[in-house]
Amino acid sequence: MTDEEQNYEFSEFSGQFSDDGVVVELRIYREAGTNRDWTLEVIDEEGFSTTWEEPFPTDREAFEEFIATVQRDGIQAFTDEPPQTVH
Repeated sequence: MTDEEQNYEFSEFSGQFSDDGVVVELRIYREAGTNRDWTLEVIDEEGFSTTWEEPFPTDREAFEEFIATVQRDGIQAFTDEPPQTVH
C-alpha cells in the first residue's frame, strides 16, 4: 500500500471487476477517519482512470452507479477513451 492509499478508507465494494473479458479496478474511497462522501474511480487495464466528479453520500450508492453505468454503456466505456471525469 502506498503512502497516498494509507490516507484513504476504501469501501468493501472496491476491488477488481470483470465483465465481457475486460477487467477494471474499482475504487470507492474517502479520506480516512472522516464521514465525508465517497469518491468513485475506475482504473482500466492500461492504468487510465475515470473518476466521477460528484461524490456519493454512501459507498453503496457509488457502487450502484458503477453497476448502472456498466449495464447502460458496457464495461468498454472505461477502456475505449482517454482518462475522464464523469459529471
